[in-house]
Parts: sequence; C-alpha cells; structure tokens
Amino acid sequence: MNLKKVRFSSSTKNDFYSTVKARVHQYFQETGLSTHANAAMVFKTIFMFSIYFVPYGLMVAGLIQNPVVHFFLWILMGLGMAGIGLSVAHDALHGAYSKNPTVNKLLGKIFLLVGADDNNWKLQHNVLHHTYTNIHDLDEDIKTAPVMRFSPNEPLRPIHKGQYLYAWFFYGLMTLYWSTGKDFAQLFRYEKKGLNKSLKKPLNRLLLRMIANKILYYTFILVIPMLTIPMPWWQILIGYVSMHFIAGLILACIFQPAHVMPTTSFPNPEEGSTVENTWATHQLFTTTNFAPQSKFFSWFVGGLNFQIEHHLFPNICHVHYKKLSEIVKQTAQEFNLPYHSAPTFSNALLEHTRLLYRLGRA
Repeated sequence: MNLKKVRFSSSTKNDFYSTVKARVHQYFQETGLSTHANAAMVFKTIFMFSIYFVPYGLMVAGLIQNPVVHFFLWILMGLGMAGIGLSVAHDALHGAYSKNPTVNKLLGKIFLLVGADDNNWKLQHNVLHHTYTNIHDLDEDIKTAPVMRFSPNEPLRPIHKGQYLYAWFFYGLMTLYWSTGKDFAQLFRYEKKGLNKSLKKPLNRLLLRMIANKILYYTFILVIPMLTIPMPWWQILIGYVSMHFIAGLILACIFQPAHVMPTTSFPNPEEGSTVENTWATHQLFTTTNFAPQSKFFSWFVGGLNFQIEHHLFPNICHVHYKKLSEIVKQTAQEFNLPYHSAPTFSNALLEHTRLLYRLGRA
C-alpha cells in the first residue's frame, strides 16, 4: 500500500490530543523536570551496558573455563542485549534520551553492536509503526513471516491453527534473523517504497555501510570469541544462539502484547481513504498498556509497558511514563475514549495468546 494514500481524520470535534499535550506540558513546567533522561536513567544505561559487555570481556579474556558458567554468561548477555534495546537505544533513536542530538545518535549506534541496523529501525519503528499502528500492509510489526498471523486482515492459512503454541519459538528467533537477513531485506524494500530518501544517501552507500556494520558485528560477537575463548567453537556458537533467543523472546513478549491484543483494533483502510480516527485517538484504539504497578518490570523494559504514553509522546524519556499515564488515562476518560491496560504482564501474555488462537481459526 502507498503510504501517501492513507490519511488520518483531521476532525476537530475531538480535542483529546491538544488537551493531553497541554496537560503534559503543564506537568513538566510545574515540576521543573526535563523531558529527557535523569540520573536514574544514566545509572540504568551503565547497568545495561555492563551486563552485556562485562560477560563478553570475561570470556574473551580467557578467564572462564567452566562450560556451565560460560553458557550462563551468554544468557546474561542476552538479558543485557534486550535491556540495551528496550531501555537505552530505543529512547535514543526516538531522540528522547538527551536534548543533545549527538548523544542520541551515539547511543543509538549501540544497535550495531547487538546486530541491528539503526537506520532500518528508525524507518520500521519510528515511521511505519508509530504512524500506522496496526494498519494492514503499513505497520510491519504486525506483518511478519507467513507462519504468523497477527491481524484479522492477513490471509488465513492452515498452519496458523498452531501459532498460539509455536509463536514463542519464532519470537526467540527474532533478533537472530534481524542480525542476518532482515536488515538487508528491509533495505531493499524501503528503497522501493521511497523511505530511504530520508537517509539522504544512495542505495549502494547504504548497502556498503550495512555490510561493513555486519562484518564489524560478527567479528565482535563470533570471530574474536572463537579466537580467544579456550573452548570448542560449537560451544561458543550455542552460547551465541542462546543469547539471541533470550533477547528475541524478551523483545517480542514486550512489543507484541502492546498491540496484538483482543482489545485493540486492526484498521484496513483502502488506498486514498481516510482513517476514521485522528492519529492520536487511533493510538488509543490500537495500543495496550500492561503491568502498570510493577516497578521493577517497568524499569527493565524501558517503560514500554506504558505503550500508550510512549506512542503519544515518543520524544519523552520513558522514566516519566508512569506519571504521564495518570494524565493520559484521566484525559482519555473525559473524552470517552478507550484506555486499554492489562493488570499484569502474565495477563497480557495470556490475552495475547488467546488472540493468536482466535486469529489462527477465524
């Protein structure tokens, strides 16, 4: 579908967005807080970097001889990899970490050392997902491999009957595919769609940059460990795959229940048509929060359990989402708009699984 042929309603009957923006602005004025990272966020950044890079350093220094400890360190790196993606790079690539664009750019580049391309991420996530949330053929977060059906507007295949069972295995492969074939497939797809124009570089330069970054990543994550760690290559490979599986599973279990839920809508506008809602109210209909009372969970996942607040205010650092949720919820209720929220993370996963089950049959 052509991106330029889908528009959101510009109706002024519902003044929800201007009201909630004014209230959020007032909150920051009254508290004197910055919309960007604070000291707690800096500590979290150091922590997430540590649980990814310190285990790596211990292994390549040859200090780990025990295979069990070696495997555990790879798992720890998987947690760090997910933590960096959710809590640090995500904010940076939205321009929410710092008021200094250079800081955001540098922190966003850490994506390259966890196997992902930062340019592609910004196009898929910041542009397509945040603009066209849950819209058929435009939001790539709900358009994935044919074995998965995340939207009632996708073709139904016999294999989908079992997706509520096998989805978790494919979730675990997410970052592994991301670090190998996905980035290249996206690069050429975005070139055809004209999305790469925003990068202001020709395709051949973007491709060479991506190849160089992948060489850098695999040198860092596989070649150096195989040359320095005193263990068989296959044990290192098992550790590497396990790291990616843990990170992929965590990331998918955070992002998918935020939108692929029984309570969310899945618009399917025709080309040239206008989406029924304004962009802001569309976010309320297509997004779900979960586990709003769990402080540690929210801390680890970068506040992305407050997905509604993130979609409405992606340029505000996630350390503020808990407070903003009170403002957004109250305003949504005043305008008689939905504010979907699952009480716990386990409940969100259960409801997501139920929808996968239904989508596999209807």
